Amino acid sequence: MLTLAPNIDQATCLTHNGTMHADEVFATVFLEAYLKEISVYRLPEVDPALYPDKIIYDVGRSTFDHHQLDALKRPNEITYSSFGLLWQHYGLSFLKQEQIANAEEVFKEFDKDFVEQIDAIDNGFFPKIEANYKIKTLSDVIGLFNPSYQSTEEEQSQFLKACEVARSLFKEELLNVIGKVKARHKLLTILSKTTTKYLVLDEYLPYLDTILNEGYDNILFVIFPSNRGGYTIKTVPVSATDRTDRCSIPINYAGLTGRELEEVSHIKGLTFCHKNRFIMGCDTLETAIKVVEQIINN
Repeated sequence: MLTLAPNIDQATCLTHNGTMHADEVFATVFLEAYLKEISVYRLPEVDPALYPDKIIYDVGRSTFDHHQLDALKRPNEITYSSFGLLWQHYGLSFLKQEQIANAEEVFKEFDKDFVEQIDAIDNGFFPKIEANYKIKTLSDVIGLFNPSYQSTEEEQSQFLKACEVARSLFKEELLNVIGKVKARHKLLTILSKTTTKYLVLDEYLPYLDTILNEGYDNILFVIFPSNRGGYTIKTVPVSATDRTDRCSIPINYAGLTGRELEEVSHIKGLTFCHKNRFIMGCDTLETAIKVVEQIINN
């Protein structure tokens, strides 16, 4: 449970007031998840030596602050933010406390998948985005909770609102990473036994990161049961940065469904092909394998 302390003496955690950012907001909800109950006092500055019994973050040039010149950096030169520093210090203990399987693997994956981006943006390492429309990062979304110009919004209540959203995102991201790690272990076993240029799964597993990052350059398609019935065929991109298909579905399949698609492919049981040709649907596993083998062989 998270509460805001009325004064510094009643607080268990201290952070800065004023404009809120994603790093101290997510740091707050992480501490809440780890310690179960925290009382936060927000203030402009603090001398950490005066409060050795409190967790102080993102303020005071403390252990969990990153504004000092010698702030701790990752091997890739991205400076840790308060969230990253707290995760490095308490993250593994938190996962073990929660009895999460493969805790060390989840710890590293969560850091790479979620924490690092917040650290980066908070320290001025902004992503290069080429788009002719507005993109909002997770840090931008948390920033929306700062009181708007000439609004009646109150800073403390807005901080709690931001924490409420961040709390949900933290929990969902953690569940997602736990699932990905579990799936990776199962997927690696399946891949080790796969001799074809396509991967067949008997249930959907998050597969893409494993295929792209574990050296399975031979896998061109993935087949798995669809939650709409039948089977799904998906292409595999060249890499995490190059989204070109390793092997393309024929262009004359694009946007077709049912009988039209069957006539063009000469294969019964095809149900649809996306107009961008990255996904197809089939009635049965046998049909999915047949069309994939035809595409690969041609």
